[in-house]
Amino acid sequence: MQTVHYRGNSGLSIVADEHGPADGAVVLLLHGGGQNRLAWKGSGAKLAKLGYRVIALDARGHGDSAWDPEADYEMPTMAQDLLAVMDQLGVHRPAVVGASLGGITALEAHALTGHEDLFSAVVLVDITPQVELDGVRRIVAFMTAHPEGFATLDDAAAAIAAYNPHRPPPANPAGLSKVLRQSADGRWHWHWDPRFMTHRHAQMDTEPEAWAAARQEMADRLHDSAGAMQAPLLLVRGLQSDLVSDDAVAALRAAAPRARYVDVRGAGHMVAGDDNDAFTTAVADFLGQHVPLA
Repeated sequence: MQTVHYRGNSGLSIVADEHGPADGAVVLLLHGGGQNRLAWKGSGAKLAKLGYRVIALDARGHGDSAWDPEADYEMPTMAQDLLAVMDQLGVHRPAVVGASLGGITALEAHALTGHEDLFSAVVLVDITPQVELDGVRRIVAFMTAHPEGFATLDDAAAAIAAYNPHRPPPANPAGLSKVLRQSADGRWHWHWDPRFMTHRHAQMDTEPEAWAAARQEMADRLHDSAGAMQAPLLLVRGLQSDLVSDDAVAALRAAAPRARYVDVRGAGHMVAGDDNDAFTTAVADFLGQHVPLA
């Protein structure tokens, strides 16, 4: 594995980990909001072992990628980062696996280009254009609940356990250091720019009708994007997810009738983390059908 650097929109530094053979079919891994490229560590290694060239990106403001000076974390901007990285790779039609924020980024990129044939295959991980607003509110509440950070990793583990009660707590909270950063005063903070959530949280609280209308406008645009996509499309949903409902799945399949759909039992919104084996198997099977290794 090697760490590589790309330039996103307006030259912002985007950091990635690359696994697998240099001549393998490229699979881009895009993490969810508040995560970073290390969320794909297990899945990335397994896909690389199969022979794919796996590139796991840190989104702007997340992990080791740069924080935007203007706090521009809007979806079209993140999609432009993805397009910029793809241009630097010089690879024709990579596959993309996007969890939550990452899946929306892929659909936005496809929309921004006027529905060009960008990808060889697309996997959406527990995300659809239409989402449950209560689920969004719960995620935002979790991500903004501790602006002062945590005194210990155990405290962070307790907060995560309260948010994901279906997932057993980690035996050793030291592993959480991959999603947290320690400041000079010793406190632990999420490893992303807190301004990433500032606008979203403010509008959700102070202008709920405008926020809901913006969500609907985006859903309509992204349903159009999914429906126009030539690449094979797979939705992997956590069966216990409170973000993607049966109605949301039906809406995606109505917009994109060729889309395939898999539920991962026992998993919530963080599908890859909740059941990495089942998740990776579903993704590898799909890629094996649609993305030749040679």
